[in-house]
Amino acid sequence: MSSQLTVRPVVRQDYEQWLPPWNGYNAFYGRTGETALAGEITQMTWSRFFDAYEPVHALVTECDGVLLGLVHYLYHRSTTAIAPSCYLQDLFTSQTARGQGVGRALIESVYQRARAAGANRVYWQTHETNQTAMQLYDRIGERSGFIVYRKLF
Repeated sequence: MSSQLTVRPVVRQDYEQWLPPWNGYNAFYGRTGETALAGEITQMTWSRFFDAYEPVHALVTECDGVLLGLVHYLYHRSTTAIAPSCYLQDLFTSQTARGQGVGRALIESVYQRARAAGANRVYWQTHETNQTAMQLYDRIGERSGFIVYRKLF
């Protein structure tokens, strides 16, 4: 990559460039075809980034005006700390930009913003089959040892 990566908050004009990586992220996790996210979910997600009353935030990485990756994160309270926690919910790098520091730059930017917001931790999940991403995660974070359970309704 010849030019410098820029990480910045998403702006409304980014929608057309944000949508392909968002769709790529969802496809990676099997949300396609019959299991694809409904359009209203995508629209609501996008609108939350611009609602001052929402705890959901979005950053993008670009190079030469081309959006290469995205990260979405949110703050929430905890019963075990006074400071808020930061949950890194979605992270995606375009196929052509993988291995070039995009994911690391996005995560490091979330770390900076979480510290500035007074959060005491940033945490995230990934699927056990996401071995490529886990190579990065093992270098810049630590595994908590917790196993995630869920019940979908």
